[in-house]
Amino acid sequence: MDAGVRGHPVVQAERADRRATDGEILAQWARVKGRLKNEFGEATYGRWLKPLTLVAVNEAEVRLAAPTRFMRDWVATHYGERLRQIWAGERPGVRGIEVVVESGRLPTADTEAPALAPPAPVAAPSGDADGAAGEVGKVEFGAPLDPRFTFENFVVGKPNELAYAAARRVVEADAVPFNPLFLYGGVGLGKTHLMHAIAWAIRQRNPKRRIIYLSAEKFMFQFIRALRHKDTMAFKQQFRSVDVLMVDDVQFISGKDLTQEEFFHTFNALVDQNRQIIISADKSPSDLDGLEERMRSRLGWGLVADIHPTSYELRLGILQSKAEHMKADIPLKVLEFLAHKITSNIRELEGALNRIVAHATLVGRPVTLETTQEVLSDLLRANDRRVTIDEIQKKVAEHYNIRVADMHSARRARAVARPRQVAMYLAKQLTARSLPEIGRKFGGRDHTTVMHAVRKVEELCGCDQSFGEDVELLRRMLES
Repeated sequence: MDAGVRGHPVVQAERADRRATDGEILAQWARVKGRLKNEFGEATYGRWLKPLTLVAVNEAEVRLAAPTRFMRDWVATHYGERLRQIWAGERPGVRGIEVVVESGRLPTADTEAPALAPPAPVAAPSGDADGAAGEVGKVEFGAPLDPRFTFENFVVGKPNELAYAAARRVVEADAVPFNPLFLYGGVGLGKTHLMHAIAWAIRQRNPKRRIIYLSAEKFMFQFIRALRHKDTMAFKQQFRSVDVLMVDDVQFISGKDLTQEEFFHTFNALVDQNRQIIISADKSPSDLDGLEERMRSRLGWGLVADIHPTSYELRLGILQSKAEHMKADIPLKVLEFLAHKITSNIRELEGALNRIVAHATLVGRPVTLETTQEVLSDLLRANDRRVTIDEIQKKVAEHYNIRVADMHSARRARAVARPRQVAMYLAKQLTARSLPEIGRKFGGRDHTTVMHAVRKVEELCGCDQSFGEDVELLRRMLES
C-alpha cells in the first residue's frame, strides 16, 4: 500500500481546511467521482467507489469513509493511490488519502444504500481514548429495515404465537438455540415483520453483532454479479463472516441450481461456526419444490415454525393496535366489521384501515360503518369470496385424485399434466394474479406455459362436453 494511503478505522480529530467553502469541496468531490466512474467503469465504480462518502478535507489529506472494514481495506489497497492522484489534481496540497470505516451508518450487503434508522437510538460501540467515534461497520443489512416492524408492534395471537416465541428466543439466548429458525406461512401473515423485529432487537441487544438481512432474490442477484465480475471471494467473505444471516422468501431460489449450491455452502459454513441463520418461506421445507433434497434437509434441521392464517380475534387486535398507533378515532363496530370482512392477510387489513383514516382526514367526514362500506366497496367485493391458487390446486388435485405436490412437479404424464392445466386455467379465471405469478405458484413455470394451459383448456371445453362440465363443476365449487 502506498505510504500516502491509509486504511485504519479510527478517525483522529483534525483541523478542517477553512479556505474552501463547503460548496467548492463538494463540487471537487463530484468531479473526483466522475473521473473514477469514467476510468473504472460503471460496475467497478458501483461496487467499490460509489459507496464511499467524503468525511473531511484538510490542507494535506482527504478522509473518505467506507461502510465496511472489508471495503475500506480493498479501496485503500486497490484504488487509494489513484484517489490521491485525482484529488491532488483538484487540490494540489493533498498528499494522502485516509479511508476509514464510517460511524453512524448501517451499510447494506450490496453496500449501495443505508438501512433505515432504528425506532429507538442504539448506543454505538465506545470510541477510542481521544473520544473519536468507534467502528459501527459490524452490523450489516442487505435490505433496509422498516422501523415499524418491531416486537413491540407485533400483535400476538394463537396463529403466530410459536413463531413469535421462537423469534424472541433467538434474540435473548446467549448461544444459538436452534439453527436455522425457519418461519413459514402465507402472504401478509407477518413473516417479514418478525424477521425485521429480530434484526432490530439483536442490534439493540448487542450492536457489535454483524447481521445481514436480505431476500433470497437479492442473494441470487448479488451472487450472479459476483460471478460476472469474477469477485466471488469478496461475496463469500461478505456472507460467511456475519454473526446472523437472515434470508427472506427462500422459495425464490427453487430451481436456481448455482444459487442453491452457493447458499448451501454458505449455510454450512455459518452453521459450522455456530452462527445464527433465520429463514422465511411460503411453505415448510418439506413442501418446497425445486430445492435439492440436501437443501430441504438442512432447512429442516432447526425449528420450523408455522404462521397460520389469522383468526378473527387476532385481526381485531391488529386493527385496534394500529388505530391506537395512528391516534385515529375508529368506532369499535367499524373495526369489528373489517375484522369479519377482510380475512385474506394482515397487509390488506392494514391497508383498508389506512384508506379509511386517509378518507376521513382528507374529506373531513367522521368514520362510520356507512362511509367504510363506501370507501372500501371494491375491497369488500373482492373479499366476499376470494379464491386462492392454493385452494384451486387442492380442489383440482382432489377432483382428479392426484397429489397437490404434482401441481408443482416436473412430471409430464397426461394424468398429471391435464389437471395441472385445469388448475392454471381456473387460477387465471378466478384470481387477480398475473400469468408470471401463476407460473411461479406451479413450480416456477414460465408465463408462456400458463398461456398455453389456458388456451388448451378453453379448446377442450369447446370440443369435449364431459371435460367442459368437469371444469364448470370445479369453478362452481370454488366460487360457492
